[in-house]
Amino acid sequence: MNFPLYIAKRYIFSRSKNNAINIINRIASMGIIVGTMALFVVLSVFSGLKVFSLSFTNEIDPDLKITSTLGKSFLITPDQESKIKKIDGVASYTKIIEERVLFLFKDKQQVTYLKGVDSLYPVVNDIRKKLFNGQWIKPDTYQVVVGYGIARDFSMGVLDFENPLQIFAPKPGKGAFENPEEAFNKTDVLPVGIYSISEDLDSKYVFADLSLAQELLMYKPNQISGVEFKLKENANEDAIRSQLENIFKNKITIKNRAQLNESLYKMLNTENIAVYLIFTLVIIVALFNLVGALIMMILDKKGNLKTLFNLGTEIKSLRKIFMLQGTLLSVFGGIIGLALGIIMVVLQQKYNFIMLTPTLAYPVVFTLENVLIVMATIVSLGFVASLIASSRVSKKLLD
Repeated sequence: MNFPLYIAKRYIFSRSKNNAINIINRIASMGIIVGTMALFVVLSVFSGLKVFSLSFTNEIDPDLKITSTLGKSFLITPDQESKIKKIDGVASYTKIIEERVLFLFKDKQQVTYLKGVDSLYPVVNDIRKKLFNGQWIKPDTYQVVVGYGIARDFSMGVLDFENPLQIFAPKPGKGAFENPEEAFNKTDVLPVGIYSISEDLDSKYVFADLSLAQELLMYKPNQISGVEFKLKENANEDAIRSQLENIFKNKITIKNRAQLNESLYKMLNTENIAVYLIFTLVIIVALFNLVGALIMMILDKKGNLKTLFNLGTEIKSLRKIFMLQGTLLSVFGGIIGLALGIIMVVLQQKYNFIMLTPTLAYPVVFTLENVLIVMATIVSLGFVASLIASSRVSKKLLD
């Protein structure tokens, strides 16, 4: 039998003759339970906010995207395309062109990105679900789909045949032009749809057919600025990256969804860490109650400890009793707090008790990672607090 563990369990479940000690123990236990529950709920909320924030970019960003390392565009050959189709794990791919151009509508103008896409773009990125009004562009036409932010700024609708949207793209090459109008390629296009994703993205892109973008920018038929990929479920991303680098002779840059939104991911992770540290500090303050409760217990059981010491129990073993008692209190309190936190998160997911807007519930996500983080935090901090309190047991105290 583990003697210190046996005594520690007896001290946890037995009531002290001193009622003040019992009250202090209850307060310490409640502090651990509430702190654990609060930390888990907050981490679940931030996991939900992270998923909610990334859901906007996930609608328009591919699983993988390749761009040229040598310039804005590159040439893709039929042989390279045939090799791409043979890569295991690639569900579909789409060729794109992205370039900043000038848009004019009536007396208003705006510089933003023209994104030329081929017919497979809606397969790789399910953009059709985000159409606020109208329809998606048809291949080999002068149709465009604009963002809600651009349409709002221009006071623009769809299928306005009397007021076409004008695009001005700078001509490639060097040198000055005598007539400024000669420096730009110009074309009129017809907005046939409006998409709505997020405030930033709604003002970023105007989608057009790939051939229209190539014509406007004076690109060759096989000249593009990137390729976007949709991967199969459980595909080996590293293996696909390696094959793509071999196909394009290491002249491309490959980025996944996280790398395409690196600043957003960094911001969300930094916020998550900051909140975790703040609530960990709250738990540390709450664990001062545990230290106080253990010290009061040591003083209350001083006579018993002296008897055990006289019977031959070492000081090290006596300290271990209270170290184990505090650690067990942390474990039990952590389990109860986690159970309450999980219940709150599951109920919010199912019944939407707390709402951000009348139609949008506060996002929460239950993850095993958060359970492990919270449990490891409370047990490790509880162990340290118990170690500090148990160090009060000494021969001088017993004498």
